Amino acid sequence: MFISLSYQEGTRVNSSKWIWRSVGSISIAATLLLLYGFIAAVQSITAPEPMVSNQPVNTGSSQTPAAPSVATQTGEFRVAAIGDSLAKGTGDDSGSGFVRRSVNLLNAQEGHKAQFINNLGINGLTTQGLLTKLDEPGVSYVLKKANVIIVSIGGNDLFQGAQAVQTGKEPPTLNGLRKALPDASKRLQEVLTKVGKINPKAKIIYVGLYNPFSDLPEMKIPGNLVVTEWNLAAMAITNQSSNMTLIPTFDLFQQNLPVYLSSDHFHPNGQGYQAIAERIAQGFAVAATKDTDRADSQQSTSSQSAEVKKGGDK
Repeated sequence: MFISLSYQEGTRVNSSKWIWRSVGSISIAATLLLLYGFIAAVQSITAPEPMVSNQPVNTGSSQTPAAPSVATQTGEFRVAAIGDSLAKGTGDDSGSGFVRRSVNLLNAQEGHKAQFINNLGINGLTTQGLLTKLDEPGVSYVLKKANVIIVSIGGNDLFQGAQAVQTGKEPPTLNGLRKALPDASKRLQEVLTKVGKINPKAKIIYVGLYNPFSDLPEMKIPGNLVVTEWNLAAMAITNQSSNMTLIPTFDLFQQNLPVYLSSDHFHPNGQGYQAIAERIAQGFAVAATKDTDRADSQQSTSSQSAEVKKGGDK
């Protein structure tokens, strides 16, 4: 009997270790994939319609004009946000959230100028609620004024009832959490498509989800798996349009949950919102560097062409 019980206990321990390792491997692989998609799409995030003209001026010279500098290529970013309580900035004592923090970071970058248009975030909003909200004339008016639109939605769809875990109630199961995925991800696609139709020229940034309950043993595995599946579905949606991209946040919070969560154990605090804002602004900085390299390359090519032409005229 003792040998049988020991064998069963050892089997359970090995099974548990296998599950944790599998979930960890899946989460890490998915996060790396999301980060790769973020880096690959970063150029498209930050090319909104500029407020300055980039057209070459005819000077009467046969020499090809040099490419404009990054400062003139960048123009001004007019930033608006829409979605749930994360878009609103709930949990941030300063009230800034990642939207105003992103604007501040962009204004601190050389060659960038960002203007905050409006924040239409609403506490508790779901994908269905956002679809309805997008039909309002006032919402369309705000989104049409922006050339960068930040969208945060989906957390309330996935984690309805999950906060009850903190009060000692039975946590939702993996299957229970997964039930929301098909319909909610379909509505997410409808949301992003509708935002794109309202303002076809704007760059749409979708902020991915994190698992706010990953420090609770009963919610770590099911929460991580469902959030990973959601983020992969969101990336597949944003990859369908060059005007859309996904900003991953899962990895930011996975290792820093106690530091980045507010006292409600769901929303980010000021530090958490700052981390998201820095990732958003990072995309603009990378694009600016690429613009500089492109401008330098074009200017070098133009100079070489001019030298060749001079030599031919002698």
